[in-house]
Amino acid sequence: MGRGWHGRGYRGRGGWQQADLPSADDAAAWFAGRLPDGWFVENPRVTVDREEIIIVGELPPLEGDFADDAARGAAEAGRISRFREETRDERIEIARQAEHRYGRKVAWGAKLGGTEQLFTTHSVPVMTRLRQAERMVLDTLVDAGVARSRSEALAWAVRLVGEHAESWLAELRDAMSKVDDLRAKGPEL
Repeated sequence: MGRGWHGRGYRGRGGWQQADLPSADDAAAWFAGRLPDGWFVENPRVTVDREEIIIVGELPPLEGDFADDAARGAAEAGRISRFREETRDERIEIARQAEHRYGRKVAWGAKLGGTEQLFTTHSVPVMTRLRQAERMVLDTLVDAGVARSRSEALAWAVRLVGEHAESWLAELRDAMSKVDDLRAKGPEL
């Protein structure tokens, strides 16, 4: 089956491959060079998946003393909110350029002290077929108040697995990247 929807191609048993998207291997470097000086105290953390690039930067530290941790947290949240408003137009333009370059949506976030906030992130619908036993697990999470819906319960479960299997997932992503590289070097059919 040739190229598919949104420029991605289906590759048989392997499913959708990242090789069908523009490479985002240089995204962290591109953003480091593209972002205005002074926005962040160091290069931002850039996270890339098939649908989205998230940029989270550390804002310059607050000055002054605060009565307690709650007051400091409120000041951090206020500074992040100010950054979000003051940089909105420029962030939109940078995101537009990056979306054209990398074929993915761009979301932003900021970190200051113990406070981190993500701005509008992309929520991607995922189609899946679950058997009754799997649905019952999700319903238990909903009934227990851990999640408000099956969708939120599934997202919670995915995050939990990701936290506990990060090194294994990193190794798997590395292996998949090597497969994509080898596939790209092979003959075109």
